[in-house]
Parts: sequence; C-alpha cells; structure tokens
Amino acid sequence: MHPATTSSAKRATDVIVASIALLVTAPVIAVAALLIRATSPGPIVFRQPRVGLDGEHFEMLKLRSMTVDGDDGPHRDYSIHKLVDPDAAPTANGTFKLDDPRVTSIGRLLRRTSIDELPQLVNVLRGEMSLVGPRPMLDWEFEHVRGVHRERVATRPGITGLWQVEGRSRLSTLEMLDLDVTYIDTWRPGLDLRILARTPCALLSR
Repeated sequence: MHPATTSSAKRATDVIVASIALLVTAPVIAVAALLIRATSPGPIVFRQPRVGLDGEHFEMLKLRSMTVDGDDGPHRDYSIHKLVDPDAAPTANGTFKLDDPRVTSIGRLLRRTSIDELPQLVNVLRGEMSLVGPRPMLDWEFEHVRGVHRERVATRPGITGLWQVEGRSRLSTLEMLDLDVTYIDTWRPGLDLRILARTPCALLSR
C-alpha cells in the first residue's frame, strides 16, 4: 500500500481540515441547497459511484448541478475520446468540459466556483477520499486508462490535487494523468499542505 494511504499524519490532516471546512462552509452549502431546490426538481445532493483506493467503488457526493435523468451520451463520448487520445490539445477556451445542456443555470455557478464539490468533505471524513489526491474516475473512464496511469488508484482519490494547481484545464489529459502519477510517486509529508495552500489561488485564477 502506498505511503500516502498509510500515513497517520495525512489522515489526521484530512479529518481536522475537512471538519473545520465543513463548519465554515455550512452556510454556503445551505444557500446553495435552497437555490437548487427552488430552481430545479430533484435531489439536492448528487450521489455517483466512483473508483477509489485499490479500484474499490464508493459513492461520491456533490451538490446537484444538472437536471435529473438527462442524456449523458455526448459527455461520455467526449470524455472517452479525450482518454483514448490523451495527447489532444485543450480546446480553444482552455477546457476539456463539453458544454453540457444538462447543467442548470445555478449548476454552472456552483461548478465555476467549485461549491458543488463541498459535500466531498463528508467523503473525506468517511475515509473514502482525501483532501489531496487524484480525482476519482467513473468506472467507464477508468476502463480506458492504460499503463502507469492505472497507478492512480494506489492512494485515496482527492478533492484537489497536483494538476489542479499546476494548470487545471490548460493541461492536456495526458499531462493531467502524468501529474497524478507524479503526485503518487513523489508524495511526502508537507506536499499536501503546499497543494492545499495553492488551491484557493488556482480557483480564483480560473
């Protein structure tokens, strides 16, 4: 098992920071929940199976940003294309995300500010995720990951990570996957704190 997974210091940091972050952001989550309920029918929290540590599945939590029962075909095809052809350059607007018609107007705001990710702090407290690590993939995404990049499940997935602070959507898919592996290979105490410290700036610079 990878040292980042067995480190008691990393787990302690996860629990302490996630607990404080949940308390601090509770009012933001509450307002977002009211806006979701008022503008779109369906649940407030979106639950989705993701691939976690050692390939085990867990239920990742997000604030719902899309309409219910929308067609995910175009998004799936687009994502698979980027994984099959990871050297593809970023699109003109610097993002790999398709302009998904399922995303609601409130959902776009939640995604742009990453407020929709806040419920994953609960995943961190449960021990299913870490504050820092590779982003958890969907099953059908991970099926198309090859070679050394499959090592990304050697540690718990994270809310933020190395590629998020090194370039976010300006990077190609291959560069993102490479940085996930670099994080795993070079993890040491203190790296997570540096990534966490840089994450707010990365969000603000979007």
